[in-house]
Amino acid sequence: MSSQEIPEENLPTAQDDAAHGAVEVAEDPFADPGLPAHKPRIQDIDERAAKRSERTVAFLFTLSMLATIAFIASYVIFPVGEIVYIWPFGHVSSLNFSLGMTLGVALFCIGAGAVHWARTLMSDQEIADDRHPIEAEPEVRAKVMADFAEGAKESGFGRRKLIRNTMFGALAMVPLSGLVLLRDLGPLPEKKLRTTMWEKGKQLINMNTNEPLRPEDVVVGSLTFAMPEGLEEDAEDFQKQIAKAALMIVRIQPDDIKDKRELEWSHEGIVAFSKICTHVGCPISLYEQQTHHVLCPCHQSTFDLADGARVIFGPAGHRLPQLRIGVNAEGNLEALGDFDEPVGPAFWERG
Repeated sequence: MSSQEIPEENLPTAQDDAAHGAVEVAEDPFADPGLPAHKPRIQDIDERAAKRSERTVAFLFTLSMLATIAFIASYVIFPVGEIVYIWPFGHVSSLNFSLGMTLGVALFCIGAGAVHWARTLMSDQEIADDRHPIEAEPEVRAKVMADFAEGAKESGFGRRKLIRNTMFGALAMVPLSGLVLLRDLGPLPEKKLRTTMWEKGKQLINMNTNEPLRPEDVVVGSLTFAMPEGLEEDAEDFQKQIAKAALMIVRIQPDDIKDKRELEWSHEGIVAFSKICTHVGCPISLYEQQTHHVLCPCHQSTFDLADGARVIFGPAGHRLPQLRIGVNAEGNLEALGDFDEPVGPAFWERG
């Protein structure tokens, strides 16, 4: 039977729908609950509590300044290689430990002081503001500036001079730690780059056999590497010393030596030159015995060992320094002084 055949008095009505539990829709299902009532802090109603918080913040900023001073002092007080036992960390570098602790305290105290200032002295009232278009109207900009000024006033930044001054002091001193860290670029060279371990009377030690070199050990056309007597491979500063004192020894027929001073500084045609290239400090190891040329494998700088080790090709700026040698009473080759000029690259402009 279709609905058209049902008598009109038998069709459901609106009253019937309500009687069977139809749900009515609320006008605003997501009503704004609003902000909870503001509860004042003790610092808001008790000036003595506010003063205590102010002194606490100032103490943290002052402690940050003291930690920064301690950071700088650590560079002077603690040696680089000193190892100490500190429980529970074990054996650590005294310098690294002191730098880490003092810098950590300096930064932590600035952060802790700022947080304590914000939580106890600055205004904590929540302010709701309606959303607005990205482009601010002149009235909105004026309101923002007014709100900023009001916030600055409520923070007590201008009134609480103790906090302001100690904060400025802490923030001004922390960057000094960065200036001190420039020391890690390397110690001041002083005259260390201009001198080596070679001095009069030091024997030439063969780096392959660790035995003193004798003239008969060096044959024409050979290339031998030597180091100063007294330099041990297991020494703490071995790499630093050998980087300056590494020696390259060849034997050339005296008649083939073109440079007069080179001949005078040699012994029976045995000449000793620095092994360190004067371009960027690479070790030279390639020797051509017919031409008496040595080649740096890094950038192909080529030096003529028969003509004062002058540069004949490549980017090297000057010749290899020569070491004057002789023979001691035991028949071993020895140095008669240091190199005639600083070894390695001329980054100090030969000054």
